[in-house]
Amino acid sequence: MNKKILVLEKNREILELIDIVLTDEGYLTDLISQETEMFERIKIFRPDAILLDIINPTEEGTALCQSIKSAEESSHIPVIVLSTHPKIEVVKEICADEVVPKPFNISFLLSIIEQQLITA
Repeated sequence: MNKKILVLEKNREILELIDIVLTDEGYLTDLISQETEMFERIKIFRPDAILLDIINPTEEGTALCQSIKSAEESSHIPVIVLSTHPKIEVVKEICADEVVPKPFNISFLLSIIEQQLITA
């Protein structure tokens, strides 16, 4: 069975790139660009991992990540944060299972996803 990745990315071009890369690797993807869709998509799609675009590692910026990790139905799902923020590593301490800085190397992103799926 193919692993499912739910991707929240606000930049449409990056979202399409991630979709192509993950699909080529055999993953099933569900793509969203609005935070408000997250929990509905988690319930319907039942992802094995989540890629989450976070712009700022502030309390407001990490609220969705914290909500995912604290909700009973999603706390077990690895959350991999993608961000351009220079201090994004802070998000790993707050809520993320892993952090991938943008711009990202595709091979690195795929290896992080694989690692998280193995440990999940």
